[in-house]
Amino acid sequence: MSSTIDAIRPSGASFRDPSGFLYYQDGALYRQVNRAYQPNYDHLMASGLYEKLAERGLLIPHREVSQTAPLPQIAYRVIQPDRIPFISYPYEWSFSQLKDAALTTLEIQRIALEHGMSLKDSSAYNIQFVHGRPMLIDTLSFEVYPEGQPWIAYRQFCQHFLAPLSLMAYCDVRLSQLLRIYIDGIPLDLSSKLLPATTRFKLPLLFHVHLHAASQRRYANKALPRRGQMSKIALLGLIDNLKAGVDALRWTPQGSEWGDYYDKHNYSAAGLEHKARFVASAIDQINPMNVWDLGANTGRFSRIASQRSIFTLAFDNDPAAVEMNYQQCRTEKEKHLLPLLADLTNPSPSIGWHNQERMSLLERGPADAILALALVHHLAISNNVPLPRIAEFLHQAGKWLIIEFIPKSDSQVQKLLAARQDIFPDYDLDGFQSAFSSRFTVLRSEQIQDSQRVLFLMKGK
Repeated sequence: MSSTIDAIRPSGASFRDPSGFLYYQDGALYRQVNRAYQPNYDHLMASGLYEKLAERGLLIPHREVSQTAPLPQIAYRVIQPDRIPFISYPYEWSFSQLKDAALTTLEIQRIALEHGMSLKDSSAYNIQFVHGRPMLIDTLSFEVYPEGQPWIAYRQFCQHFLAPLSLMAYCDVRLSQLLRIYIDGIPLDLSSKLLPATTRFKLPLLFHVHLHAASQRRYANKALPRRGQMSKIALLGLIDNLKAGVDALRWTPQGSEWGDYYDKHNYSAAGLEHKARFVASAIDQINPMNVWDLGANTGRFSRIASQRSIFTLAFDNDPAAVEMNYQQCRTEKEKHLLPLLADLTNPSPSIGWHNQERMSLLERGPADAILALALVHHLAISNNVPLPRIAEFLHQAGKWLIIEFIPKSDSQVQKLLAARQDIFPDYDLDGFQSAFSSRFTVLRSEQIQDSQRVLFLMKGK
């Protein structure tokens, strides 16, 4: 493998950390561990903490490699972490995903304390879902526990986890999208203002959000008071109290427009089975490495791919559908399906410093195969996206395309047109095929049994 600096591409996600940084070289991902982090890294590896967390699936495994470091003058080690199939972000998670990520962070902190270490940061971005479970991916998040000191990552935990979860549970689940604006976590003073007054009678929220926010306001633009001593027992009590606060938060999906879509669809039993057979046959024909299901609802068709051990992302813009999908994944311990929240008319952008800390949705692609079932009519009619633009987007998103066209005669499309003028003269089967022909080659098409809907298998040009 080449070790020239020219072949190295630093990651925009880890430049803030003086302990080390991620970089890509010849398509592989590595992390340089800086000499300044040596005592902490050595303790992590010698204390048994790394081994315990990795064995329990709480920390991404890595191996030490002997290649030349990008910045050898400050390097201590180069490690190669296991590669993650897809990087997702907290504003793309359902309520229960963010909650599970929070509880996992607290569990890791408790185990770290047992081994003489502590998390020096508790960013939600350091957690990823791997094999269906939340896992810490930042090996350099630990420091040797400074006896008697408070938890340095306490504020960050409250802003990244407790505040957004509280807003989702007590106000509106869509407030998770504030994490797209506040990349360093939702400010506690804003959270305190938005939360209902009744949350001041919930002790964990009173202490960790409302009073915490008041303390921040009190010392804004002032020298912070000297931090007092905090025994290890008190620190463990803090972790338990935070866990109790997170555990108590609930959000139940209800009032969803699409959460019960498959109970109100236009397919006969034979038509629904025909659609499933077509999707299964197409997936078997192209044998993709991964699949993105756009508009997945609760994942019925996503599972046709994931049950074949194909890593599958199930995107939907309905928080209830994504929540129910994730709960099913968790109950059934599904390892190859990851439900995520995405509005395709406003997908996750590149954000952070220099717009490079968090990648856009398309930057994390392309997928081998895209499922776009019962999707096009929503984009074209509800959102006025021209068919050629839809074709362009899907061409950029994936190499293969399994797509469904629903004509105007379908009652679901008629519902969309009922309250507006029909300004879509090109929205018909000929217009659809014409729009997609410049980007894709049609390999197969079938009209769904007992329906006017048509399924296509296409390959990108």
